[in-house]
Amino acid sequence: MTSPRLETSRHDVTAANGVARRRPAETKAAFKTTEFIAYVVITVAILIASLVVDGNGNGDNGSGADYFRADRAWLYITLLTIGYMVSRGLAKAGTRADDNS
Repeated sequence: MTSPRLETSRHDVTAANGVARRRPAETKAAFKTTEFIAYVVITVAILIASLVVDGNGNGDNGSGADYFRADRAWLYITLLTIGYMVSRGLAKAGTRADDNS
């Protein structure tokens, strides 16, 4: 008597005992990575710093020049976002899965 043949897709790998198992993806989901956590923390820190930092050093956002204006903060956040997107692209560059995970 012959055993039934396993139909496997190219994503499945047949183990030594003949049972098909799923091959894990090479990269984690973006929200599970430490780089995403660092991105969120740094973005919040930039926004808080732009709110708190002022020219006279006492934190009241009163008179004096504003050393860390909102437009500068958003520029830093934009650059940070570009860096994060590039890092995720490099992380995903080696994946062979076709399921868009």
